[in-house]
Amino acid sequence: MQIVYYSLTGNVRRFIQRTDAIHTIELTEETNELEMYEPFILVTGTIGFGEVPEVVDTFLNYGENSTFLKGVVGSGNRNWGQNFAKASKTLSGKYNVPLLHTFELHGNDKDIEIFNQKVANLV
Repeated sequence: MQIVYYSLTGNVRRFIQRTDAIHTIELTEETNELEMYEPFILVTGTIGFGEVPEVVDTFLNYGENSTFLKGVVGSGNRNWGQNFAKASKTLSGKYNVPLLHTFELHGNDKDIEIFNQKVANLV
């Protein structure tokens, strides 16, 4: 399964590099208008006070990209309380796809294991 991710601070990138994911696309200002033609899982952090990053929003609203979204994974910092990984929760509800997992910062070994299992179960 394709993994599309956004990493503002590098935490999500470090997480993805530790997973079993082979087919990955990092969202940036240059790739946020990439058109998808196959199912994907989105991994993203949250910005501000619980907002979806603009790059992610642009990507999901480009072409038919959101129709290929099959699940969301969120990164965050638990210091933000109820806003921890809120962007992933917002996207899960907006696009009616499962919130597969949330992890803090760049995740730990258990988070990697859970992610790999959830991705494998969606394939």
